[in-house]
Amino acid sequence: MTPNFDMDALRTIIVGTDLGSFARAAVQLGRSQSAVSMQVKKLEQQAGTPLFMRKGRGLVPTEAGEALIAYARRIVALNDEAAQQIGAGAPAASVRLGLPQDFFDDVMPATLARFARDHGDVHVDVRAGDNHSIADEVRAGRLDAAIAFFRPGSPAEGEILCTLPMRWLTHRDRAAQAVPAPLPLVLFNHPCLFR
Repeated sequence: MTPNFDMDALRTIIVGTDLGSFARAAVQLGRSQSAVSMQVKKLEQQAGTPLFMRKGRGLVPTEAGEALIAYARRIVALNDEAAQQIGAGAPAASVRLGLPQDFFDDVMPATLARFARDHGDVHVDVRAGDNHSIADEVRAGRLDAAIAFFRPGSPAEGEILCTLPMRWLTHRDRAAQAVPAPLPLVLFNHPCLFR
């Protein structure tokens, strides 16, 4: 059976080849590195042969990869030309962002408004959820990027944006009193980094 190559995946290998790096391609395309890797892996599975091989810190096309890239350039160009001829615009760029519920109400409305002013042609799909599952969603390619909490010293899978102190909060009348045993606390559900 003839494989049905995905247009986004073909665009990805073109950009990755042109930039000499799939990590840089991920940034330019607004995708996570794991999502780009999954696209390349899927193309290789469909082709039934390796399309890229490691060379130093990068990937270089194999002979089959060179052939597919040449066809990909033609296919993508014809696709874009056909879309233009019938008046269909290029699909809007899209990014899938995940973040803990903690950020959603306080941070996202102003952040999204500012992003929309600067990048009105990009659709942002924001998914708020449990912090512990966000990294898995990025690794699985269901999210392109995420903002998440990690313990100090955790293996970095991304870029540290900031370090936040942890604070205990209590009513000022309670602060001067002796601590009762047991101490009543309000906690997030398990599993939670702050719990």
